[in-house]
Amino acid sequence: MSSTTIDVNLGGASQSKDRSYKIAIERGLLNDLGARMLTVGPLNKRCALITNPTVGALYRKAAVASLEDAGFLPLVIEIPDGEEYKNLTEIEKVYDRLLEERLERGSAIIALGGGVVGDMAGFVAATYLRGVPYFQVPTTLLAQVDSSVGGKTGVNHRLGKNLIGAFYQPLGVYIDPELLKTLEAREVRAGLAEVVKYGIIWEGSFFEMLEESGTSLGDISTGKVIELIEHSCRIKAEVVAKDERESGVRAILNLGHTFGHAIEALTNYSKYKHGEAVAIGMVMAGKFAVKLGICDAQVPERIEKLLEAIGLETHVDGLEPKEFLAAMKLDKKVKGGTLRFVLPKAIGEVSLCDISDGDTLNFLTDI
Repeated sequence: MSSTTIDVNLGGASQSKDRSYKIAIERGLLNDLGARMLTVGPLNKRCALITNPTVGALYRKAAVASLEDAGFLPLVIEIPDGEEYKNLTEIEKVYDRLLEERLERGSAIIALGGGVVGDMAGFVAATYLRGVPYFQVPTTLLAQVDSSVGGKTGVNHRLGKNLIGAFYQPLGVYIDPELLKTLEAREVRAGLAEVVKYGIIWEGSFFEMLEESGTSLGDISTGKVIELIEHSCRIKAEVVAKDERESGVRAILNLGHTFGHAIEALTNYSKYKHGEAVAIGMVMAGKFAVKLGICDAQVPERIEKLLEAIGLETHVDGLEPKEFLAAMKLDKKVKGGTLRFVLPKAIGEVSLCDISDGDTLNFLTDI
């Protein structure tokens, strides 16, 4: 059975590399979870597996069995399923369980789930006892190609998405493509939006390959899905290695996210999945770039055509421009009160642009 390992190298030559780790991609890897964890260093036998009821019903038993076979004593904690539960109230409930069960600093936390589980479990790991080891076992395509890699953890605030969080790296990311077989088609499409993003921001030839594949991209039964995961993870690892804490180039990973996060917030995190909102946001970013004279009109046209071929929505209606602008102003990437957008210059190349509220409002009004 083929196995791929990708290094996420953090810290320069003069810095500690303690935060560096590996991404392992292999079918059936969930059954080897416990043994893999033992290879990274000494860990307390007591550990916590954080998941949600939906994922837990499918994969909890296999994960627990693998952990126990490796000598671990796992505490399973289920958090509610959904973006609306990604908040400090639910985080406090997890702290309560960990404290009641007296988990210690050497006790690892394992995130078994999609982006919400990964973000929340990572935030718990970053803050419980001032930091404990943790591992990512992503179960959605979006989490496997994007959110499980890079060390961003956090929760939402009522005023915006991921406004409370920390950069905290896992000790390992274990990706089992077999887990995607139970995903609904909508979840697959949402994950593909982040795959498309990598082609726009980093590698035009990758985008062209996605265009050639078109509607077949959603078929996870083929070996194509592993290729997409590997390629996406390599790009993400390369970007994160250059800029771990988003002080520079890593910001390009946010293409479509300033618009997308606002869409999610304005629709109460209930209408769109994250990848769906990002897809709309990427099209908006492309059209904004055209309006500002940054790119040719064929750039957003190609982005829109590919996303629609995948089956994703590319427009949002009914959002009031001033409310949209206000929601975007809560974005973490605002600098000196000015919105900073990632905008495409061409397929495979983007730039960071500080845009005035007036220009942004005019665009939102005209679109």
